[in-house]
Amino acid sequence: MIKTRDMTTGSETKHLIRFALPLLAGNLLQQTYNAADTLIVGKYLGDDALAAVGATGSITYFFYTLCIGLSIGSGILAAQLFGAGRLERLRRSIISSGAVTAIFGVVVSIVSAVAAKPVLQFLNVPPDLLGRSVTYMRIACSGTICVAAYNWINAIMRALGNTTVPLVFLGVSTVLNIGLDLLFVMVCGFGVGGAAAATIMAQGLSAVGCIVYCFGSNKNIRPKGDEFRPDAVLMKKCMTMGIPIAIQNGLVSVSMIALQRVTNGFGNTVMASYTVSMRIEQFVQQPFASMNAAISTFTGQNIGAGKQDRAVKGLRSGVMLSSVFAVMMFVVFLILGKNISAFFVSGQDVISISGKALILTGAFYIPLGMIHTVRGFLNGAGDTAYAIVNGLSEVISRIGFSLILTNIAAVGFWGIWITTSITWVVTAAVSCHRYFKGKWKLKAV
Repeated sequence: MIKTRDMTTGSETKHLIRFALPLLAGNLLQQTYNAADTLIVGKYLGDDALAAVGATGSITYFFYTLCIGLSIGSGILAAQLFGAGRLERLRRSIISSGAVTAIFGVVVSIVSAVAAKPVLQFLNVPPDLLGRSVTYMRIACSGTICVAAYNWINAIMRALGNTTVPLVFLGVSTVLNIGLDLLFVMVCGFGVGGAAAATIMAQGLSAVGCIVYCFGSNKNIRPKGDEFRPDAVLMKKCMTMGIPIAIQNGLVSVSMIALQRVTNGFGNTVMASYTVSMRIEQFVQQPFASMNAAISTFTGQNIGAGKQDRAVKGLRSGVMLSSVFAVMMFVVFLILGKNISAFFVSGQDVISISGKALILTGAFYIPLGMIHTVRGFLNGAGDTAYAIVNGLSEVISRIGFSLILTNIAAVGFWGIWITTSITWVVTAAVSCHRYFKGKWKLKAV
């Protein structure tokens, strides 16, 4: 029997920490997928191959996060139903959201694989890197359905307060991914395509294993009789909750794609530096993302149980925890930024630029933490429509500031990382404004 966690009673801070820690471990393992690609490609295939892989990062993230947005919507609906004790409705919502996720995942997989080459050409990927970038992206994006399936079952288990089971399956698949990376790249000589294939195969196995085990072991989510049939009303509700978040994720990805396009214009060294700093930053963002998910589930359960004041107390605890972590990471990068970069790549110019970039963006981790905590609260409360506004603020800031700053001679390519920092400040301010307006109080599903 898989354990669930009722977060409507007890210490808010303890609930958030106990929920977030296994989730953090899982998120870090998830990032190990990317890090394994970066490390093995950078060390064994060279800086140009790393730049080719990095050039696809923003666009593959775009397609992945569309599916992840839908899964978050599924989790919000499930968390509120679980908090309200409506288990029969919960089971129907899980089946219905699973159907939506499967359809959407297949469509996105096909579209993204077909669109790989024209999109990368639009992004100004240098001709000498284009072939390898297209290969990596086509293989990585064709497995988007695997990403969708894993994030869906993960969101459902989070809604029930369980982050341990997905962690176990992800741990196994991470080891498998590293092994396949080494086999495909170093032994078989499949190049960047081998790294992409290893990641997708491991993700798919993790998704299948987790789904089979969770449905077989938890009677709370095991459908009975006609509950196996997707419910049209719940499918619509899932899309109503998830599509705004998917759009937000898409908008954020569009802004990242635009920034990648600007980065590509500065040549292979800056592209590789940006790739390294982004990979490292993805690790740093995981505690923030884990707190986002913890607050979202905590808020969803308590809003479902009618405990609005308790949900607000949880947000305050989350902000405090994320701010402490932000300061710690800035100190780490101030002291060890270049050493951490050197772990991923050998080129001294790349190490120097990426190490300084980590210090620059690290000074703005407190606003980054605010984005994650407030966004998680608003999502859990059911105020997902605001997600589109939040995404637009990132698009406008990231595109606008990058075009201005990188064209100032004294700033040059450093405008790429300055833009990221300013974007966090603007988006955090917009998120806080939405919270204090209080519209989330009327959005419970």
